[in-house]
Amino acid sequence: MAKKKKHSMDFVYQLKITLKHSQPPIWRRVQVPANISLHQLHQVIQVVMGWTNSHLHQFIVHGVFYGDDDPEFGLGSEMEFVSEHQTDLDQMVSTEKEKFIYEYDFGDGWEHQIVLEKILPPEPNRNYPTCLTGKRACPPEDVGGVWGYDSFLETIKNKKHPEHRAMLEWVGGPFDPEEFKLEEVNEELKNLQ
Repeated sequence: MAKKKKHSMDFVYQLKITLKHSQPPIWRRVQVPANISLHQLHQVIQVVMGWTNSHLHQFIVHGVFYGDDDPEFGLGSEMEFVSEHQTDLDQMVSTEKEKFIYEYDFGDGWEHQIVLEKILPPEPNRNYPTCLTGKRACPPEDVGGVWGYDSFLETIKNKKHPEHRAMLEWVGGPFDPEEFKLEEVNEELKNLQ
């Protein structure tokens, strides 16, 4: 992980992160320092959504692409993008209700719409980033995007489906699409501070 920078606590951004096209919606509400780098925001999204950080990602803000400039993990020189390590969130969005996209795993195409819901003063004795709430489990990695996830859910619900057992083994056991463990997410976020 890159060197952690100290965040000023002038403002806190409350963001709602929603996995696009998921029905019912899969979403999280988080609060982060306004000047968090996009790279650090990527790490927060990975934790709160439940992803494993095993695929490429990018942010799209006002038509500009931001990505990882690390040659081992970055998007590559054939794509033009701005370094997420050098860009802070409050440089990109500064007005409540502004929206932007975070895309994870270009093969599965997990697009997340992020809305800046509120700009707040920091609360004393509160750690940031923090997750306030959320709904539903993160889909398994490599399940085939939103449409593959729908098929996966149908398969594991139907015990007579020929792939029922194989899918449960693949995902590592029982899978509850309604489960979201707020306390565990916030414990993991403490490791990012």
